[in-house]
Amino acid sequence: MQPKNIAFVLTPEFAMLAFGSAVEPYRAANITSGKNLYRWTFITDDGKPITAGNGLRVTPDKYPDSTDRFDRIFVVGGVNSRQHKPDTTIRWLLQQAHSGTAIGAISTGTWVLANAGLLHGRRCTIHWQSIDAFKEAYPDIKADPSVYVVENNRYTCCGGTGALDMMVHLIAEDYGDNVVTDVCTWLFHDRIRISTDVQGVAQHTALARKSPKLAAAFRVMSSHIEERLTPGEIAADIGVSQRQLERLFQRHLQCTPQQKYMDLRLQHARRLLLETSLPILDISIAAGFTSQSHFTKCYREKFRRTPRSERLGPSGHL
Repeated sequence: MQPKNIAFVLTPEFAMLAFGSAVEPYRAANITSGKNLYRWTFITDDGKPITAGNGLRVTPDKYPDSTDRFDRIFVVGGVNSRQHKPDTTIRWLLQQAHSGTAIGAISTGTWVLANAGLLHGRRCTIHWQSIDAFKEAYPDIKADPSVYVVENNRYTCCGGTGALDMMVHLIAEDYGDNVVTDVCTWLFHDRIRISTDVQGVAQHTALARKSPKLAAAFRVMSSHIEERLTPGEIAADIGVSQRQLERLFQRHLQCTPQQKYMDLRLQHARRLLLETSLPILDISIAAGFTSQSHFTKCYREKFRRTPRSERLGPSGHL
C-alpha cells in the first residue's frame, strides 16, 4: 500500500501551533498503525528557510514543482496571509487543483486559497479574527465560524487545535475509526470536534455555565451587528422579559445589555479597520452606527484612539 502524500505550504510568520496540530496526527497514524500510512513534504515559495510567527525557523524540503503529485495540499497561514499572493505558488496551486489534488488551508491560509480563486462559490472557514474581513473581501464565498469545513475537495480550518480535528476527520475518511481512535489516544485528544462545532465555543461555554439565557443573548447580539436589535427584541428572541435580560447582565457581567452590545460592535469595527481597506464610513455602518461622528466618539472612548489613528498603527495613538 502506497502512503498518502501530503504537502504543507508554509507562508511567512505561519502559525506554529496550527502547523504542529496538522502534522502530528499523520505522524501518530504511522506510529500507532506500525505502517507508513502517510508521508509529508514541507514547501515554501522559494524553497528557502522560513520563520514562523513565534520566531522558530523551519527548513523546507523544496519549492513548488509542477512535476510533484500530492493527495492533499494544505496552505498554513500567518498574520499577514491576506497580502500573501506569490505568483509561483498560486500558479502551482491552480495546476495541482486542476489535476484533481485536494487543496486545503489552515488558519488564515484560507486567504491564499481565496486569492488564488480556489474557493469561489464554496463554503469555508478561517480564523475568527479574520472572518469579518474575509466576508467583506469575498462576499461570493460562504465563510462561517465552523472549526473546520470539508466540501468538494476543499478543506479549511480555523487554525490552532482546529487543525487537529480536521486531520482526524480526514484520517477517518482514509482508514476508518479504529485508526483514529489510536491516533487520538496517542495525542491525548479526548474530545473530537466535528465540522458543525463553532469557533469561540470556550467563551460561549463559560457564559452558558453562568446562564444559558445569557449565552443565548450573546449569540443573538453577535449575529445582529449591522442591523442591531433593541434590548426588548433581544429579550423576546431568547424568551425572557427585558427586565430579566437586564438583571442577567448585571448579575453575571456587571454591565447592561446595551454596554455589552456596544462592546461587540466596536470589536467588530476594530477587526474591519485592521483587516480591511473599507472606508471608515462603511465600517461604521457595518458596526451598526448611523453616524460616523458617533462611531468615532464611541471608538475613542473604548480604545483611546480614533478609527483613523487605529489604521496608522502605533504612531497613531492619542
